[in-house]
Amino acid sequence: MFSESAIRVEGLFKIFNTYDRPRDRLLQSLYGVGARVALSSGLRGRFARRSQECARKFWALHDVSFEIKRGDTVGIIGRNGSGKSTLLQIICGTLAPSGGDVTVNGRVAALLELGSGFNPEFTGRENVYLNGQLLGLTREQVSERFSEIIAFADIGDFIDQPVKTYSSGMFVRLAFAIAIHVDPEILIVDEALAVGDIQFQLKCIERMEEIRKSGTTILFVSHALEQIKRFCTTAIWLDKGRVRMAGEANFISDQYRDVMLMQSAEHAATPQGPRIDAANGAPAVIKLVSASATTLAPFDPLSVRIEYVVGDRALPKLLVGVAIRDAKGTYIFGPNTHLDKASIPYEPGTHIVEYIIPKVPLLTGTYVVDVGLFSDGGLVCIDYYGAASQVSVVAEYFSEGLVYIDHEWRVVNRG
Repeated sequence: MFSESAIRVEGLFKIFNTYDRPRDRLLQSLYGVGARVALSSGLRGRFARRSQECARKFWALHDVSFEIKRGDTVGIIGRNGSGKSTLLQIICGTLAPSGGDVTVNGRVAALLELGSGFNPEFTGRENVYLNGQLLGLTREQVSERFSEIIAFADIGDFIDQPVKTYSSGMFVRLAFAIAIHVDPEILIVDEALAVGDIQFQLKCIERMEEIRKSGTTILFVSHALEQIKRFCTTAIWLDKGRVRMAGEANFISDQYRDVMLMQSAEHAATPQGPRIDAANGAPAVIKLVSASATTLAPFDPLSVRIEYVVGDRALPKLLVGVAIRDAKGTYIFGPNTHLDKASIPYEPGTHIVEYIIPKVPLLTGTYVVDVGLFSDGGLVCIDYYGAASQVSVVAEYFSEGLVYIDHEWRVVNRG
């Protein structure tokens, strides 16, 4: 029966043994042998326990589940060590899982680590035939496509040299040329294109566009998020062996980027005013900050409602300020009621004001909103609420940068 699913992963686990010392690996093997040949169950148990104690367990993948439909183009993102390559190797069948199920419907062609699937002693020509037949073609079918493969690889006379003499770029050229000429139903590319030169990368992307339009399912791993956003329809974010988030490629890429920026940025200390009730002596305090939306598109409206309390004495010079920062901490915009000559309540009591942006000019990403109460034109900070709200701007990939600036293009001279 025809399945709409190209790849289904359910409850996938992968555990590796790691060793503190080289001899621990040998000891584990010896204890394992002892557990198999021991005559008594008690002795077998002791050997088995000692064998397990020699190694530490590293969970490369932990309860990973997802489904990829036929014809989807899916980006796999995550930091080094997050389990991306392990996942792809299991999907390709070159690595066995420790638990869970993986179902693959269709012929898979993969570009994994450099030289994967190549016999280093064979020539490029011999490896073309070897890989083609491993991927399900007959020798005659490989011969029919051979001229197209070597033309795409463009490695000249090296096609008849042992591949152990190849540079990393030549490896990628030949491997990619083979993969796209075997009519794969599923194509997997793991960072391989980063090795090739710019012209070859452009040629590869163009060819991948062609086979995507023909209905081939593509899994694409890259640290270049703009490639993921431009080329993929959906994305899966792996974090420490788990699926942290999955969905539309542009949104997931932005979320991943912003979390990485937040973790690496060294934010300056945010001034913090008194967080006590105004009735207990504080001149004024912010009680509540709420944004009208947590997710919006560029040019959507956004408002921030600010509730504050003024104590038992009026503050005629009181002002409210709002600051918008990106995930890296970059200060984008920071108006206040004093600079904008907006009058706000300053008498004792509870008051609510709204900061309104009719059309948000921000491009996709995660942003935080700070709110502060100040006096004397901003010289005195009465209260400050850092990261009071967080807003995600989500849209299809249409521009770069932080903000959208109205613009136009004009051809001055066509040459």
